[in-house]
Amino acid sequence: MTIDFAKDRPIYLQLVESICGDVIKGKLKPGDKLASVREFALESGVNVNTVQRVYKELEMMELTETKRGQGTFITTDDGVIHTIREQMKEQVAMQFITSIESFGFTLDEIIEVLKSKKGGN
Repeated sequence: MTIDFAKDRPIYLQLVESICGDVIKGKLKPGDKLASVREFALESGVNVNTVQRVYKELEMMELTETKRGQGTFITTDDGVIHTIREQMKEQVAMQFITSIESFGFTLDEIIEVLKSKKGGN
């Protein structure tokens, strides 16, 4: 199963965000083992070197830890997961604000719409 990647952003960043999103949504849980680099490359349809970079980025973020001979695992540190959740929330919100402001809407208009939609999924 290959993934459709956005052309305007590096693939490795999209994969990092996807894994972070899976952790935030609970699809990946603390202590879960990630697929091997080769398995993940085959699943996602990308080069092994790209996956190695993804795993390196995740480890630098302290979201994962690699245990030699065992694999790569999601951290069990709730503080790290909470921090990444907050960072992603901020990032998504800023992308939304930037996008909607590009159409000429003011921040007050954006807030008004969000308040009207609160709880009205």
